[in-house]
This record gives sequence, C-alpha cells and structure tokens, in this order.
Amino acid sequence: MKNIVDFSKGNGLVTAIVQDAETGEILMVANMNEESLAKTIELGEAVYWSRSRKKLWHKGEESGHTQKIRGLYLDCDGDALLLKVEQIGGAACHTGKRSCFFRKLDQDSVTDVGVQVFDPGEVYKK
Repeated sequence: MKNIVDFSKGNGLVTAIVQDAETGEILMVANMNEESLAKTIELGEAVYWSRSRKKLWHKGEESGHTQKIRGLYLDCDGDALLLKVEQIGGAACHTGKRSCFFRKLDQDSVTDVGVQVFDPGEVYKK
C-alpha cells in the first residue's frame, strides 16, 4: 500500500471519508495511517488512527458499532480514501448518532437533525 497511497502529505496520515455502502449517506471522517489501512484490509473492518489517543482505533471496539468494509477507493491524488461500509449496530458517531454529520447549519443557528441510536453515557461508562 505504501507505494499506492500517499501518506507523505499529511504527516503519515490520509483522510478517510466513510459512506454507507447501501444508502450513500456520509457517516464520518477519520484518519488512517499505513498500519490502520493494512489492518482494515486484513480484518475487513474499519481501523483508524486516533490522533487524540495516538493509537490504532478499531471502530466499534467499545460500542460494538463496527464498520464492515464493502469497498475501498483512493482519490486521484492518492492522499484520501473513501470507505464504503456496512454500519453494524446503526451508529457511526461516538455521540450515539447514526452519522457524525447531524448538526445542520442555517445562517446563525444549528439544528440537531440526527437519529439517536444509543446513549453514549451507557456505552462509554469507564
């Protein structure tokens, strides 16, 4: 993968756009490094690089809401990925929403238009 995906532009990271394979809905955006991409391919499930935790993050490792890979696509510059996934459990966002893009901007206001799938307070008790 190293020769195909250009990890050099983003300090070893590329942007990963995550889309529901069936509906086309954008679920989230994350980062991947070479190791997380290799793990994603190996497992057939999404594994990202968490910048805040500075470690690999197997999506759903705490919540159970994993992402099965249905297709991996590389952009024309080789520095961004599109992951088409089957969202297992229904929620892609750590807030418990279906998608991370649940806040609609209108001029000077923000409206929550998201579907709440789970209570993050219950899932992330630790």
